[in-house]
Amino acid sequence: MKAFEGVVANLVLLVLALPVFAQQARPAAVLWRDWPDVGALNLLDGPGGKARAPGNSFKFIKESKGGSTPKFDVEDENGTKWKVKLGPEARPETAAARLLWAAGYFADEDYYRPQIRVQGMAPLSRGMNYVSGDGVVRGARLERAGDGGKATDWSWYEPRIAGTREFNGLRVMMALINNWDLKTDNNSVHAQDDTAQRYFVSDLGASLGRTGSSCSRSKGVMTDYADSKFVSKVTPSHVDFVMHSRPFFLLFVFNHNYYSLRARMESITRRVPIADARWLGERLGRFSSEQIGDCFRAAGFSPTEVEGYTKALLRRIDTLKKL
Repeated sequence: MKAFEGVVANLVLLVLALPVFAQQARPAAVLWRDWPDVGALNLLDGPGGKARAPGNSFKFIKESKGGSTPKFDVEDENGTKWKVKLGPEARPETAAARLLWAAGYFADEDYYRPQIRVQGMAPLSRGMNYVSGDGVVRGARLERAGDGGKATDWSWYEPRIAGTREFNGLRVMMALINNWDLKTDNNSVHAQDDTAQRYFVSDLGASLGRTGSSCSRSKGVMTDYADSKFVSKVTPSHVDFVMHSRPFFLLFVFNHNYYSLRARMESITRRVPIADARWLGERLGRFSSEQIGDCFRAAGFSPTEVEGYTKALLRRIDTLKKL
């Protein structure tokens, strides 16, 4: 009888311990890493570098109809699959991913091509104005696919890393690039390998323009970005950054849930500890103007746009350092 009770007790302990073992086996999620030598970072080639850049010959796989922008999948001559995005998000997403990566956060391997030729290009339900009859596609952002699966989403309001300096720095980054589409399904935790998971803000296309309602916001418009106000309020301990996402007020009546979702996004860039905002500014301040400009050169912006974006971004970085 005592032997039987002992077996039962051991089984109970084993069952209770299983969640602990599972937790220990699950890789820890990482939000940020330090760059020991920022001068060595090549922001022109970005997170993937030149070695992991797309090839030159592409084969059409299928259209992706999710989201609000035209997208489809291709495979290059090396067998690497890429997610192609067209439209006004292609250039700002490419630049914003490099800026996020420069700050120490994890970003998608995005590359911009003024045009690519796609074999077997099928008609798209969206974005055919960017496609010629001979399979030439204009203004393509190519994002490497298949490296690490998406484990789960994470929320700005209930993050697993809330309150940390690095998380607050990420909030500042969203204000810095005027990213007005801060939805949960744009955030993901990726299982990169057996040792670590990584937090991503994966969809950065709604950036580098003007924040606002659907009537006033923009994507990748340099003059809108340069003319935007950055800081709205500073107290002895905290700073509020400008983020306009609230829709036209009548939408509160007709689509309350959407209105509330958009209105709540404005809180993400408010009440950031000044010390954490300054920390991010000091880190970004280590980059040269040439490196900052490379983020926009890589995204296909004109020389005038590169100059305008670089000056505006450096002003914002200087503002953070002086808080």
